[in-house]
Amino acid sequence: MSTQSATRTRENVRIREPKKYRVIMHNDDFTTMEFVVSILIDIFKKSPADAEALMLQVHHNGRAAVGIYPYDIACTKVSLALTRAKEENFPFRMTIEEE
Repeated sequence: MSTQSATRTRENVRIREPKKYRVIMHNDDFTTMEFVVSILIDIFKKSPADAEALMLQVHHNGRAAVGIYPYDIACTKVSLALTRAKEENFPFRMTIEEE
């Protein structure tokens, strides 16, 4: 009868939350307020009241953070918004910055 001893090794695995990224919407003189509100409602899932308030913040301050997401989600939302803006011929601009 042979006796084998099993050795267990313990690994310390640290799971970190993914970095978050802020999506910034920038003001311009050509993109309509209605278009901006529709983007905020459809893509960023804001209520009509919140979308209106954010649109006015962008209009008055030149820019506003419209959401904080993991990188891939932020990129997807920005891409969807910019694609729709291009289809409508708006020079709409959005950027992503690390939180």
